[in-house]
This record gives sequence, structure tokens and C-alpha cells, in this order.
Amino acid sequence: MQTTSLRKGENTGLMTAPVVLAVSVQGLAADVSALMLGADGRVRSDDDLVFYNHPAQDGVSIVGSTVTADLVRVPADVDRVVVVVSADPLQPRAVFTRAPFLSITQTGSPVRSFTAPDFTSGETVVVLAELYRRDDGWKIRAVGQGYASGLAGLATDYGVDVESEPAAIPAPLPAQGRRNSGSAGPAVDLSKVQRMAPGLLAPARHASKALVDRDIANRRAAVYLILDHGYDMKELYESFAVQAFAERVLALSATLDDDGSVPVIFSSGRQPFLEEIRLDNYRGRIGQLHTQVDWRRGRVAESMRRAVQHYQESGAADPAFIVAQVGDEPWDKAEVRSLLQNTASLGVFWLFVGFGRGKLAFYKNLNASASATFTNVAFYDASKNPGSVPDERFYAGLVDAFATWLRH
Repeated sequence: MQTTSLRKGENTGLMTAPVVLAVSVQGLAADVSALMLGADGRVRSDDDLVFYNHPAQDGVSIVGSTVTADLVRVPADVDRVVVVVSADPLQPRAVFTRAPFLSITQTGSPVRSFTAPDFTSGETVVVLAELYRRDDGWKIRAVGQGYASGLAGLATDYGVDVESEPAAIPAPLPAQGRRNSGSAGPAVDLSKVQRMAPGLLAPARHASKALVDRDIANRRAAVYLILDHGYDMKELYESFAVQAFAERVLALSATLDDDGSVPVIFSSGRQPFLEEIRLDNYRGRIGQLHTQVDWRRGRVAESMRRAVQHYQESGAADPAFIVAQVGDEPWDKAEVRSLLQNTASLGVFWLFVGFGRGKLAFYKNLNASASATFTNVAFYDASKNPGSVPDERFYAGLVDAFATWLRH
């Protein structure tokens, strides 16, 4: 029987009948699991994580590395079934290099297959594919999104309570070879993160260590997050790359600001949408919020203006650290430049973080010329898949320029 190959991001229809998804991994011991998600992108309960210790739930079952979903039996309140492959946690430092292979079969239909692009950034878990409802039927999408957070980190994105083992997570180490001799004070107390959001404890510790290494562990800042909601970002929202990015920014905020929340502004159209992501609601939060926003190339300057307005109205005494994720060039470049200049004296630092498929030359070159005057601006290229960037490297990219700005 002829096999049809899917490319990353492609989808195809399914019959409402059992579908068998067989996963093959070369050169790495790996586990296969499935998550059953509601329309809000979260599991209904912890039982919706189907894996080797809980191999069947409501029509979805796992035998070895094969997932079978009897689509007739899947309850109506399950909107999606996500197939996940994770490196065996008993295999130290095991990461994906060659992508898993997925075979999709249904009786009476041609065999379909999917192989994601190979991975190069220390990915330990891969969201391989998702089955999802569309109209009165089902479809399957080839995802192929890698993360460096492990299965426990990914599971928390979907609302699964995973018991943390804080003792197994290394505490921040003393800074070596610091850039100056000033004392940075003790590392940030992360007991609030451990109590309210244990799934963020590991990235929060890496964020704390990044601050200690740069002698700013005793400094505080109000962290903001601006997210691009242009149509070209759709795949990155659907593959949870934006959710994972927001979680890592929240973990950084927990080390800089003790309120446990980050105002989030979606850049779309003329009316930026402002909400917040908190330690007590972060699981699946971006998926819940972004569906309320149109897919549209937004006015970046308007979103920036909204963030500054919120910061000024809050009366915060600490500086603002505004992380603006950008996926393409802004069309309001003159306004963006003007805002950057006008906020230099307001205690506002801007970090533009680029990921996506668009061109980002404007942001990359903001401080490229000798005549650049944006002392409160930096750019960090987080690659097309920021979730695959290891925490240590990710937080270095986030805080390097900010630390330099704070110390001067």
C-alpha cells in the first residue's frame, strides 16, 4: 500500500475509527505517551496522561511505542490527543539528534508517515503529532516540536500535576569569574515557585543562577511580555512554542519580582490585548488567551506604548524589563524608534526576542551603527525553536544586556 509522507505543520483528515500511531526512534531509548486535552488545551485530570504506568484511558491506549486512538470512544469533551516522545530519564544526558519516525494507519486508508527535521539543540522531548476535532470529524497534524524541558516540564504545560523532586535539581552555584568584584547578595528565594508552580522550579533556578553570575541577584524589576500575534506565528502558538517561551519568562520574573505574575500584551491590530500569566494559572494560559485575539500583523509601537502605560500607572519603583517577542519586521518602524528614545529616561529596558520565520533585520541592527543611541535596548535571537534552547543558554541571552544596563 502506498505511503503518504506529511511535512511538518501539515494536516490530513481521518475517518472516525481506530487510528494506530507507531513511533520509531533510532539511537536513543525513549518513551511514548499521549495527552488527552480539552478545548482549553489542558487535561481534564491527571488520568488524561496515557503512558506506560497508565496505558489506557477513554479510548486511547499505549502498547510499547504504539498509540491507538479509537476515535469513536474518545469523549466529546476531549478536543485533542497529543502524541509525545521523551528521552528515557534513566539515560543521563540523553537528547534527540535524529527525529522520531511516525507511521499512521487506519483500516481502509492509505498509510501516512511523518519524520520531523533532525534536532540539534539538546531536545529531550518531542511533541510529534496531534489528533484534533474539526467540524464533525477528526484530523491529524504533524507537529515535530522539540523541547529541552523533559516530559515533566512539558506535562505541566498541559495541566498535569507532576511531582517535583527539588533535591534533584542543582541549586545555583557561586559565580565564577565575575565581571566585577561587587557582591550580588544571596540567590533569590524560590520557595514561592516550589509551592505554587513546581513545574517552573528548574527554569527558575537557571534564571536565578544567570542573575547571580552577572552580579544582579539582589536587583528587582517589573517584567512584561509582548507577544507577536501575526498570522505567521500561528504554527508556533499551535505547537505550544509560545506557551513554553512565556513560561520561561514567567520563571525569570519569579526571580526578579515577587508578585508572581507577568502582564502579557498580544500585538495584533490597533487594540493590544493585555492580560497576565501567573504562577497559579500559567498552565495552558497562552492558549486560553490568544484565541481571543485576531491573527493580524500588529502595531508593535502600540503594544510597546501599552506596556509603558501599564508600568507608569502601577507606580512601580523598580525598573521595567519588557521582553518583546517579535516574529517579523515592524511596519511602524519610525514609531518604534521614537518610543525607544523616549523611554530611555523612564527606567525601561527593552529586549526584543526574535523567533519565527520572518525577517528581523530592523531589530538586529538597532544598535549596529556607531551612532546608535538606544542604550536601553537589546536583541536576542532565540532561534526558530526557542523551546529547544537549553535553560542556561536561554537565560544568558535574556539577561546579559539587561544586567549591563542595570549596572550602569
